Amino acid sequence: MLQACLNGARTRQDHPRVPLSAEELALDAERVVGAGVTELHVHPRDAKGIETLAPDDIAAAVQAIRAKVPGVPVGLSTREGIRTDRSRGFDALRAWSVLPDYVSVNLSEADAPEIIALMSEKGVAVEAGLATAADARRFVKLATAKQALRVLVEIDFEKDVAGALRLADEIMGILEDSRFGLPILLHGFDETMWPLYHRSLELGVDARLGLEDGVTLPDGSLAADNSDIIRAIGKVA
Repeated sequence: MLQACLNGARTRQDHPRVPLSAEELALDAERVVGAGVTELHVHPRDAKGIETLAPDDIAAAVQAIRAKVPGVPVGLSTREGIRTDRSRGFDALRAWSVLPDYVSVNLSEADAPEIIALMSEKGVAVEAGLATAADARRFVKLATAKQALRVLVEIDFEKDVAGALRLADEIMGILEDSRFGLPILLHGFDETMWPLYHRSLELGVDARLGLEDGVTLPDGSLAADNSDIIRAIGKVA
């Protein structure tokens, strides 16, 4: 499975074609699905272009995307950087009426189990985000771990490629020892986006690409947009 991460926390300062509005996300979704993507991960924005969990903004983004690419699973982030006011963040999550197909939950965050429980109550699947070996050890001890849709092995902070590959192997080793058998999606960030995509091909696990994870093509040049990144996969296959 290839997932496209269309924007993340990026701004137009990071790349001029980062999609922000619901309409821009929907248009990019249409383009990347046309290029071969089968799932989507997005960070909806408010009228000021700021990441948000507000029910109206979530509904606008999810509905716009589904209108363009019906049947394609749409996932959202619940990262604590969006939930700057914890209580209001949880209130917003509880108030969602238009639901995504899944959300990603970072196991490095203290309240991850609470978010997983809330999403389960609402019938929203969970991708468990593991960025460190400690995250992996915490995850496999959760009573709800086996219920996850998949595990994201996301190497966000290790910039050295060799170090990122070693960390990914360590995390996946912990998961293998748990014998949960959950699908794994492997992805990197910036310098490690393409090397970890290549490793995902070698391992036969799911992958993720897009402007959230990196703004360059395999040759190091600036990508034109999200679909340009997806079309470049043949250069590393």
